[in-house]
Amino acid sequence: MAGSAHATLDAASRERGRRGSAGSARAVWPPAAVAAGFTLAQLLLVRPGMGLGWDETVYVSQVSGHAPASFFSAPRARGVSLLVAPVAAWSSSTALLRVYLALLSGLALFLALRAWRGLFPVRVVALGGALFASLWVTLFYGPQAMPNYGVAVAALAAVACFLRAPTDRGALWGLAGSAVLMAWMRPVDAVWTALPLLVLGLARRHRRTLLVLLAGLAAGAAQWVIEAYTSYGGLARRLSEGSAIQGGLGWHFAVVDQLRSLGGRTLCRPCTVPLPNPLLTLWWFALPLLAALALVLAVRARRTTATALPLACAATAAFPYLFLIGYAAPRFLLPAYALLALPVADALVRLLTPSAPPHRRTAAQSQSQSQGQGQSSPPARFPIRRPVVTALVCAGLAGHLAVQLTVLVHTVDNTTAAHRAWARTAAELDRRGVRPPCLVTGHEAIPVAFAARCASAATTGPNANITVDGIVGAARRAPVAVLVRAGSAPPRYARDWASVRVGEVRFYYVVPGAGS
Repeated sequence: MAGSAHATLDAASRERGRRGSAGSARAVWPPAAVAAGFTLAQLLLVRPGMGLGWDETVYVSQVSGHAPASFFSAPRARGVSLLVAPVAAWSSSTALLRVYLALLSGLALFLALRAWRGLFPVRVVALGGALFASLWVTLFYGPQAMPNYGVAVAALAAVACFLRAPTDRGALWGLAGSAVLMAWMRPVDAVWTALPLLVLGLARRHRRTLLVLLAGLAAGAAQWVIEAYTSYGGLARRLSEGSAIQGGLGWHFAVVDQLRSLGGRTLCRPCTVPLPNPLLTLWWFALPLLAALALVLAVRARRTTATALPLACAATAAFPYLFLIGYAAPRFLLPAYALLALPVADALVRLLTPSAPPHRRTAAQSQSQSQGQGQSSPPARFPIRRPVVTALVCAGLAGHLAVQLTVLVHTVDNTTAAHRAWARTAAELDRRGVRPPCLVTGHEAIPVAFAARCASAATTGPNANITVDGIVGAARRAPVAVLVRAGSAPPRYARDWASVRVGEVRFYYVVPGAGS
């Protein structure tokens, strides 16, 4: 009899194990599919051979043997350079670097979404990941050597791990790693994003969680802070220089500037272009409305924290880029978009899910809710007929996807054309004898110099690192070129140098010993 009872219990235990394994697999596959689709979309839509952008050149040149390192200004952090080092340190192939970053970005998205298991239902997590991954700005910057996507996925994971940390000790490791990655990429952005976590941790006296978060931020920012004292004259001086380079941090209403950049402008400075077609920006206006709806539904369902905390972190992450700087770039808001995605997805799922009256719920449904699986309460009921809501939401999502793909294709085409123009200028420099060791200065000197395997320099502006006398002295020893916009006058010291026009740029050059 006892043996029969033990056999029954063992069988039941094995059955629960099998069900748990099957449930775990079902929970893994939707986020994994989203991440795989995101990686594939990058490889297909953002050409691996697009060439490096201006900022990418700065980060990659720090670890590449292809050309001398570009000037590293005060606001930048070394996280991106370390991220690309496994490829850039031994290969100058941009296509290989793009493939590496696309794979890495897909893996990072999967891990960030996986951190939300148990906080939202699996379908909400998968839809939220798809919403974020389908934005043109996410697809465009996922395979690029830029810091904003890294901050975004790290922030998404950090909020989830923070919520789980009081009851899941393993989440503390995820919180620490996410905090390190955020601060590693952009220390100041990491602090802004983590503010609501710090406030909530203090309010609820989660000392261990707070300690882990602060330790992660400190570890990630340590190199940046040390470098401030070794190369910039101290932390306050570095922050001051960073503010000056960004136009002076202060009250600037940059919301409209961000709106202007949504048409595919990767940098809007000065942002005087017309507003894009309203069809291209409609999703941006819908985003805060859906976030507000998500918060209302979460309050009614008595599961406010899991929705309110990512929304709060999204607000603090976006605040400096909407109100404290006088220009815009769509990538600045990537962390906010990532944090908004899951609450918005939750609101959309609730709009699409019929709600059953309490007396019609099954015992399994009640037990699932009582055990907190996904912590999802019964969807709210709306007076609008369900088919109408479903049709409107599906039409909106289809239109959203079409808009994102349209802007992405346009942006990739324009960016590729600009990068090819830099490559043509670099090739002409090489043909004229401006070869390593060489120096390039002037208009768009940083990306052109890197393509030509030369050092870059500037006498004015945020990348100033040389004087006119320094350029003249260098021209006596090695090839030097000055780039100017076609039709513009060259600097006085280069007026007697030979010149060549390449597209919209004319360069003046001197090659010692070549009679130029």
